[in-house]
Amino acid sequence: MPFVARRMEGQRCCKESIFHTTFRSLGVLCLLVFLSVALYPGLWSMGARLYAVITGTPVAGHNSVLLIGTPNEQVAQDIGRAIMERQMAASINILPRTWSLYYWKGEVQEATEIVMLVKTKTSKIQKLVDYVRSIHPYENPDVLSMAVGYTGASYVRWMDEAVPDD
Repeated sequence: MPFVARRMEGQRCCKESIFHTTFRSLGVLCLLVFLSVALYPGLWSMGARLYAVITGTPVAGHNSVLLIGTPNEQVAQDIGRAIMERQMAASINILPRTWSLYYWKGEVQEATEIVMLVKTKTSKIQKLVDYVRSIHPYENPDVLSMAVGYTGASYVRWMDEAVPDD
């Protein structure tokens, strides 16, 4: 009888050991999956930047274009010059008059506007938007940003030279 009891005790101990090992393994696996999902954007970004440095190719999203609507050419030129003097953009295009339809205070409005294309680093967008809103004559200026998917390596170098990091 004592031999049978010890054998059953050993089986129970073995089953508990297998259970704990399996439970620990599942816990570690879940933790790894969670960390992989949580850290993926950062790891991908670091990997993309490392690849860009090694190969000399640009990283998508490094540059952005802002669209800014202004009431007339003079305002567009004034805002454009102020942005350029502060080195917040590498280049600005001021497009000819456009016709706009928009809702304002519950009604459809019509106006002609001048649209600016502001080419800058994505890292400068918030600073640029805050600045434009501080000097723009509109109560709620139209400032939209779009990340540039791809540009050539020479364009990225030019952008980096024209728009210094803070």
